[in-house]
Amino acid sequence: MDSHVDTSLTGFYKTMNQTEKKTFWGCFMGWALDGMDFMIYPLVIGTIITLWQVDRGLAGLAVTATLLASAFGGWFAGYLADRIGRVRTLQFTVLWFSCFSLICAFTQDFNQLMIARGILGFGFGGEWAAGAVLMGETIRAEYRGRAVGCVQSAWALGWGAAVLMQAILFSALPPETAWRAMFVIGFLPALLILYIRRHVPEPEIAQIAREKLAQEGRAPSIIEIFKPDVIKATILGSILSMGAQGGYYAITSWVPTFLKSERHLTVVGSSSYLAILIFGSFSGYLVGAWMADKYGRRLLFIIFGIGAGVITALYTQLDITNGMMLWLGFPLGFFASGYYSGMGAFLTELFPTALRGSGQGFTYNFGRGMGALFPALVGFISQSYGLGNGIAIFACFAYTLFVIAALLLPETKGKILKPL
Repeated sequence: MDSHVDTSLTGFYKTMNQTEKKTFWGCFMGWALDGMDFMIYPLVIGTIITLWQVDRGLAGLAVTATLLASAFGGWFAGYLADRIGRVRTLQFTVLWFSCFSLICAFTQDFNQLMIARGILGFGFGGEWAAGAVLMGETIRAEYRGRAVGCVQSAWALGWGAAVLMQAILFSALPPETAWRAMFVIGFLPALLILYIRRHVPEPEIAQIAREKLAQEGRAPSIIEIFKPDVIKATILGSILSMGAQGGYYAITSWVPTFLKSERHLTVVGSSSYLAILIFGSFSGYLVGAWMADKYGRRLLFIIFGIGAGVITALYTQLDITNGMMLWLGFPLGFFASGYYSGMGAFLTELFPTALRGSGQGFTYNFGRGMGALFPALVGFISQSYGLGNGIAIFACFAYTLFVIAALLLPETKGKILKPL
């Protein structure tokens, strides 16, 4: 690395021009609001189980339906980003998941809610696919890990906003009204479109790639990522994403309910535990972003994957006091989130520009779709073996896959992106 490159966490931001900074904040806010919308359901799942008499397996299936839909949405949005542009696709996906969050607030039974959440997932998956490629192509190679990783940290802020919203609304309103109010607030991300339309331009490298293909009378195909020269990256990238997201969703989808049902904490009482978890998550994102550029993507994945598996087992299996569990939430959030900081930059660097949206959209969201099975499996197995055991089993299995895939993939740190 060039000795003049600023290796501090915020070094990339100091060198940005105004257009790059506006793109950064547009993607940052989009991912924060995406995280807020997604985390609303895990936070109200306990209330819905009680009000509508839903068993845990079926309640977990709603998370799975959202994530499965997001897998298809991410693949399609990635393909769309290669055809019509990253920015236009980003606007479409933000509007989609915002509108269906609002629809969730007015559902009358669990089946309606599950369908609405599933359709919401289509836009949820697409937002990451378009935004990650947009950021990856905007930032220069030596800063890409930190910039994309810092955008990823916005998820923790969105999660924190959802927890704060839960604490306020469930204190001020009866449960049967409070959960609906949370979904209504989930419509707010739609306002972000106004900012994106005005301030976020299409990356030049993507424009050049589309223009060259148009001159040759060609267009990106949605199945080109399975060609012999690309398929290894597609398969291993998908397994890496499956492990990363299977572990994360097995934990975050059920921890709020775990704290209430097995630790017997109230909604307000569990907020402090979630706050420590989220603070750890935010810290993990930032440290992971710095490590991705300093030490490389693969080492980041291996260290954080092993750490996440170990801490998950301790958090769910140790017979410790609630006070000890409060502080153990920090390393749980730290390791279970920090590896995500390298995912966006890494997947951007695995694929050629003309196929980047499709490749990144498919691999990340295939992993999300397969990882989507984990919340449902945790819910079903918890009925026989306990919620803590269910979380530990599936999270540790997922992190094992994640580390194996990281060992088999190449290091891409510092890769220069080219139009074709």
